Amino acid sequence: MMENIHLAAEDEDDLYTGYNDFNPTFDSEDLDNDVGFQQAVRTSHGRRPPMTAKFPGTAIGGRPIGTSFGSRMPMGSSMGRPATGAVQDAGAARPMTAVRAAGYSSSLARGSTFDPLGQSKGPAPPLEAKNEDTPEEKIKILEKKVNDLIEESCMAQANGDLQLALEKAKEAGRKERALVRQREQTGTADHITLDLTYSVLFNLANQYANNDMNTEALNTYQVIVKNKMFNNAGRLKVNMANIYFKQKNYPKAIKFYRMALDQISNAHTEMRIKIMQNIGVAFIRMGQYSDAITSLEHIMSESPNIKTGFNLILCYYAIGDREKMKKSFQKLICVPLGIDEEDKYIPANDDPHTNLVIEAIKNDQLHQMERERKALAEKYIMTSAKLIAPAIETSFAAGFDWCVDMVKSSQYVELANDLEINKAITYLRQKDFNQAVETLKMFEKKDSRVKSAAATNLSFLYFLEKDFDQADRYADLAMNADRYNPAALINKGNTVFVKQDYEKAAEFYKEALRNDSSCTEALYNLGLTHKRLGRLEEALDSFIKLHAILRNSAQVMYQLASLYEMLEDPHQAIEWLMQLISVTPTDPWVLAKLGELYDSEGDKSQAFQYYYESFRYFPSNISVIEWLGAYYIDTQFCEKAIQYFERATLIQPNQVVWQLMVASCYRRSGNYQKALETYKDIHRKFPDNAECLRFLVRLCTDMGLKEVQEYATKLKKVEKMKEIREQRVKSGRENSARGRREGSASSGGSQSQIRTPPTKPSGTLITYLLVHIQ
Repeated sequence: MMENIHLAAEDEDDLYTGYNDFNPTFDSEDLDNDVGFQQAVRTSHGRRPPMTAKFPGTAIGGRPIGTSFGSRMPMGSSMGRPATGAVQDAGAARPMTAVRAAGYSSSLARGSTFDPLGQSKGPAPPLEAKNEDTPEEKIKILEKKVNDLIEESCMAQANGDLQLALEKAKEAGRKERALVRQREQTGTADHITLDLTYSVLFNLANQYANNDMNTEALNTYQVIVKNKMFNNAGRLKVNMANIYFKQKNYPKAIKFYRMALDQISNAHTEMRIKIMQNIGVAFIRMGQYSDAITSLEHIMSESPNIKTGFNLILCYYAIGDREKMKKSFQKLICVPLGIDEEDKYIPANDDPHTNLVIEAIKNDQLHQMERERKALAEKYIMTSAKLIAPAIETSFAAGFDWCVDMVKSSQYVELANDLEINKAITYLRQKDFNQAVETLKMFEKKDSRVKSAAATNLSFLYFLEKDFDQADRYADLAMNADRYNPAALINKGNTVFVKQDYEKAAEFYKEALRNDSSCTEALYNLGLTHKRLGRLEEALDSFIKLHAILRNSAQVMYQLASLYEMLEDPHQAIEWLMQLISVTPTDPWVLAKLGELYDSEGDKSQAFQYYYESFRYFPSNISVIEWLGAYYIDTQFCEKAIQYFERATLIQPNQVVWQLMVASCYRRSGNYQKALETYKDIHRKFPDNAECLRFLVRLCTDMGLKEVQEYATKLKKVEKMKEIREQRVKSGRENSARGRREGSASSGGSQSQIRTPPTKPSGTLITYLLVHIQ
């Protein structure tokens, strides 16, 4: 074991040699006396400013970051070494490095207190107020006012207040000019905002156009168009052309449309098509159909649409080109609508999520737009077919058949039945009722919707012809095909009404109203039915509801006046009649009714005014003539009454009463000679008139004429004959009454009933002619 032990020789180095030796550079005890170190502290390196960081809103905001370069108090090290770093001045020492960022500071000397959050400094100073007196700030405020005025003008236009919109647009224009002047004064004319100027002028021109100030609008548009600094300002010539079109200055409109067309590139296809369509319409308005055809044919070849196709058909119809009309109609029915099929909105399975989605989109705005587009297309096709059918073939029936065949082979198959219905309506307009009936009878075996429409029209036709049994039959057929068809229910109610079954008629009218609450025919007829049943309050309620829908309907107003008269409220009746004559001021029957109501109220002057107006518009109304003549007699103006009774004599020459009234007026006015001549003339025409003979006897006696005995003898004969006639009539009545009593006793009490024919309704029944299939 000793061989592994190594003994150090005396001449080897000590293992711990140098442990107590150190570099005198690291000796910090005498640094205060070290001249070289003190000189280094005083160099520029030690005098660098402290690095601070001010980040508002952070934990260290407003406080310097403690680094070795900051100023803090010197601290002695654990070995007695003074803190290194330079001192900036005699009062502040170098800051601590690790704790300064946390809010601590070593500079607590000279009476400073511990305040890590800086609360002793007080609140932060207020923000410096923006100086609005500077020219730049004034310009910015003015620009904002101009933009606000433009926005207010647009909002006023959207709300329908066009006058306010124009005032705001004018004020925006004034502010914008003031803004330009202010920029020129401040020497910043280069910074004028062209977009703002364009917006002001464009809005002002629009508001002028909306307020029908076309000259001012054109002048404003001209200012924009002539300014070359505005980009794409040439497109506004379309707006100018629209104004000329509105003024019916079609040549000028076409000129500006073409100028706008030249400034729009081929990339904007849709806009170019619309402008060319406007050019075509302007040519149609001018009657230059050949030029219009050129534009419209180009559109139909590039981007066909329904309106252009319809206008093209109109042009060819105007020039009478049959073949072109046919080709244009074929193009029209081939125009794609770009809408989805209706099957899309029908649930295909029981998936609740899918059904919810379909229910949500079934009546959304997109589907409504699709329905409107389809309805518009069907309207144009129907109108085109009705227009060209009589012109494209030798007869209108053959033309309709061709149109029906074309429609059946297109995407509008369901319109074929509508065209057949319109064919029947055309027969009606031509008063060819037999052909109309035959055409409509063809639909009896069609689907329920078409069958209901045809049967409704057939019921209407037979009702007009007073064939109420056939009208009732087809009304039942229409109801069986479609129970929810209000027109069929109305026709059924009308057929029941004329049979005087008013309760049942009222039920049909009410059912029609349940199916269509806005059906005015049903509401009117229901009011007439209640009136016939004596339910005046219910009738009044029906007609008041109808008046809320048809504000200017003369029939409704007259019915309301009639009901108030029946309810013994003449003031309300007069008020409704006054409203009625504001709608129909020349209706003599309404004026006569007003005169009658004022007469019943005792206001003779107002009654005379309305009776006279009625006579002026219709001088053949006997009741009005009689009232006016009697009025002049009562007011002792018999001479004026004569002209009215003479007119009545002309209207009813076989009525002796009017001639007697003329003679009486002469007698009352003291013209006895004229009265005598008139009575003699009456006696020649009516020799058996006892009243005329009495006046002749009286006049001849008063005037001392010799004819008095002659007329007295004739008067006695006439009175005797009158007595004999009365005796005969009286005995005849007694014999007939005795015979009826004897017949009743011999028949054992059985009694025959005599049914009187139904009376004609006092009110006009409004029937419903179904032109289009519902």
